[in-house]
Amino acid sequence: MTVTVQAIPMLSDNYAWLLTDETTGKTGIVDPAEAAPAIAALEQLGKRLDFIFLTHHHDDHVNGVPELVNKYHPIVVGNSADSHRLPKLDIAVHEGSMVDFGTARLRVIETPGHTLGHISYYIADGGILLPGDTLFSLGCGRLFEGSAAQMFSSMAKYHDLPDDTLVCAGHEYSASNAAFALAMDPENQALQRRAKHIQSLRAKGLPTLPVTIGEERATNPFIRAKDADTFGLLRMAKDQF
Repeated sequence: MTVTVQAIPMLSDNYAWLLTDETTGKTGIVDPAEAAPAIAALEQLGKRLDFIFLTHHHDDHVNGVPELVNKYHPIVVGNSADSHRLPKLDIAVHEGSMVDFGTARLRVIETPGHTLGHISYYIADGGILLPGDTLFSLGCGRLFEGSAAQMFSSMAKYHDLPDDTLVCAGHEYSASNAAFALAMDPENQALQRRAKHIQSLRAKGLPTLPVTIGEERATNPFIRAKDADTFGLLRMAKDQF
């Protein structure tokens, strides 16, 4: 695998993701909510920052950008359609764009729902999906701007990814999502096992991410929803859970 990924905890439950192209040493940060934890992680590895990849405009995904840009002068990548509410972009992307990152490439997937301008990134050489706040472990993002049909269609764009793809989502929501998933699908034995594993990890203060998309396909009620109407009912139920 050319690209490796490391979680950087930020704020109360956010993750930024540190990407490293092992061939060239190039580094990137996905959705830095804060600068200080990112700087600490880079300094520990003796790295500079070459890229910032943004999935959407919410403060808890972009607030660290100005300080990181001032310190490292990285290339900032984000959705061209959302450039008016993102930090200044050096590379503006859209559905199907390919961004060179060292010897690897990031494929851009437009995934509206949580916000209308939300995008995800997929790195085939490393098997990494960076879905921001579209897909969570055992959950999905709230529909702040888009519709249930949009989010259902967005998540369907992940269907062609290999089962061993690592899902590197934007938040540590696994425990609360597991409780909801069990309420919706109590007989799912794979889900029961995952919920126990999540409980064990969180009791030790350990992250539950990344998780493979194959595990999500077996246990995540939103991925398992058969149509947009079912998805919408699940999302409304989760909002009230």
